[in-house]
Amino acid sequence: MNAGWFAKRLLSSLFVLAAVIALNFILFRMMPGDAVSTIIDPSFSPEAKENLRAIYGLDRPLAEQFMIYVKRMLTFSFGLSFISRKPVWEELLSRLPATLALTSASMALSAAFGIWLGIKAALCRGRLAEKIVLGASAVTASFPGFFVQLVLLMLFARALPIFPLRGTLSAPPPSGTMNLFFDYVRHMALPVISLSLIGFGGWALYVRNLMVRALGEDFALMARARGLPRGRVVWHAFRTILPPIITIFLMSVPGLVSGAVITESVFSLHGVGTFLLEAVSGHDYPAAGAAFYLLALITVFCNLAADVSYGFADPRVRIEGKKE
Repeated sequence: MNAGWFAKRLLSSLFVLAAVIALNFILFRMMPGDAVSTIIDPSFSPEAKENLRAIYGLDRPLAEQFMIYVKRMLTFSFGLSFISRKPVWEELLSRLPATLALTSASMALSAAFGIWLGIKAALCRGRLAEKIVLGASAVTASFPGFFVQLVLLMLFARALPIFPLRGTLSAPPPSGTMNLFFDYVRHMALPVISLSLIGFGGWALYVRNLMVRALGEDFALMARARGLPRGRVVWHAFRTILPPIITIFLMSVPGLVSGAVITESVFSLHGVGTFLLEAVSGHDYPAAGAAFYLLALITVFCNLAADVSYGFADPRVRIEGKKE
């Protein structure tokens, strides 16, 4: 990997991250409403109000507040939440498992199912199977995500109570490790299924187009002419499309994490998405800034990882005119 190219990509990523930090600080303070009113009761004495302002740094000049904010972002010391009065990092850690479980499981299922269907559609060009895959993919990809989730919620949680209607765990949670685990899986099943249904269509269409092009290349035609097994030809064709698949996989992570905000709201999950909405609506600057900062970190890291992995996955990729 060319060191100069990597250094440029790293510097551009750091520049984007710095811009996000600055915009987070500015935009939240430009929002309508007063953050002070969320933490200071009107009945407090003047001394108590000043003490609270000092604790949260609201009595300092704006430039000094910005420097404190940057230091906290870089050291992951996000301070106290205005609403819960608890450390923001502890709040995020308590909600992170649900968001990670939701995003990782749905991404793995949608990618695996979509790639499999895309390969099948490419191998069945002009047949009924390809038309079914293309039609189903186009339909699922065209519907708004929240609409699909609300329909699934009404069908399989309200009309047919197969899955729980809301929440991450039952209230009160069951006793025993295994019972707690299965209760958690049961609550997370419908959100994961909904995201997988929404996401597999794009994968199927993308992989189908890539495979059709790869199977029409000279190496695939020559392999078939030499009598190689069909499975081996398909495997070699699939290997040639791995770099763009890896790139799309990594670059879709930020979008899926952002989409988890809506999913967690629809299903009332105890995750980072609902935490972000609560923080924004409550003018909770430390919490909202920390949540957006983590989303920016994920986005920048995934974009950088996509560029680097593309070079490793495909040795034909040229960077600054040099062959890898």
